[in-house]
Amino acid sequence: MPSAVPQPWGPLSIPNLSLCPGVDAQAGQDFTVQQPQAKVTVTAGNNLTLKCITSGDAGPGPVMWLKGWGNGNKTIYDPNNWDPSSRVTEAAPGSNTDFTIHIRNVQPEDMGTYYCVKFVLGMTGVPEVFKRGDGTEVTVQAKPSPPLVSGPEQRARPDESVPFTCTTGGFFPDKIDVKWFKNGNPMAAQPPQVTQSRMKTYNMSSTVMVTLQKNDARSQLTCEVTHPTLRAPLRGSFQLSRVLRVSPSVEVRAEPSPAEVNKTVAFTCLLKEFYPANVSISWLENGIEIKGQNLSGPLEVSRGLFELRSRVEVQATEEKNGSTITCRVIHDGQAPANDSAVLWISNTAQGGFHMDKGANVLSSLLLLSMGVLLEKGLLGGLLFFLFKRMNRKASGMLPYPAPPQSPAPAAGSQGLATVSSDL
Repeated sequence: MPSAVPQPWGPLSIPNLSLCPGVDAQAGQDFTVQQPQAKVTVTAGNNLTLKCITSGDAGPGPVMWLKGWGNGNKTIYDPNNWDPSSRVTEAAPGSNTDFTIHIRNVQPEDMGTYYCVKFVLGMTGVPEVFKRGDGTEVTVQAKPSPPLVSGPEQRARPDESVPFTCTTGGFFPDKIDVKWFKNGNPMAAQPPQVTQSRMKTYNMSSTVMVTLQKNDARSQLTCEVTHPTLRAPLRGSFQLSRVLRVSPSVEVRAEPSPAEVNKTVAFTCLLKEFYPANVSISWLENGIEIKGQNLSGPLEVSRGLFELRSRVEVQATEEKNGSTITCRVIHDGQAPANDSAVLWISNTAQGGFHMDKGANVLSSLLLLSMGVLLEKGLLGGLLFFLFKRMNRKASGMLPYPAPPQSPAPAAGSQGLATVSSDL
């Protein structure tokens, strides 16, 4: 019996339960005790009726109910010591032949054999057993408690295999069946473990291994229990989102890139497909924290996962050229995940990337060298040309003034001499 329910009975305080030989045989030979119920099955929580009818005369003495026979018996009902708050009551109060009783809120520990017993006063004045019925064997069927499904204490990542356990108890008899389902689809599980408790009822535990998937944020496990006492199966469920962790992918983008000097560059950090939603973001410039802002809270996307965008703005000054801007993400208390982008600055006056002083000096030296080489090249060509001309003159290849000519055949005609002068 549950401790909260008063127990009106205890061990019977009489010397023995053997039939009393001191009663007048003629006075009691026609006395009978009838228990018409050989076996009774009752569901836990319901009421039980135990029937007992007597006939004949056996002399003074009460009719009592005992559970069990021998040294382990317990008094269930004693009319001389009855407690109004007890679970046991007479069905026909005041009757001399009907000693039927009712027991409220029967529990599995009430299982056993019950005897209706006629007692008479012995020669010493102590009640002794005169006659008893054949006994009624009581079986209590108890429904299992609603199944409870439990999972791992810590979250797990996709592709990890983790155990889930379904438990139920307080049922009788021990025949029970359990099935597992994921999103309505049957799953293979280990055979259930059934153990008996001190209260004569049984407990059951069943375990199934589940390999988590990235899209399990909306998945559900179901444990289904069937038992002879149930008209329909009992079910317990577990949302896999309670143990699933999907880390975000982190990507940082800079717009525009490269940027003009003294313009503003927007760096955006995009977090994709993560679960659960609790995440924190911080921004760093060359390792030093700067202030950014989230464009919105975590937004649920497909399959129950989340995404988030955060932004920080940086002024593109010359001294910040080449700076590293980092987005640091801490998801669900895990180690930080980072991604970075570089701040590049362009020089619009020169139509190209803005260079620092060292790069400008180097470019100036290159241009000067190229000018010197060009000048040296032109001078060398001119000298080579003049040298070649001098050699041609020395070898007689150039024309000189012509020798004197004979008089011209025509009067009045004057010969002309052409002189070529090469410089």
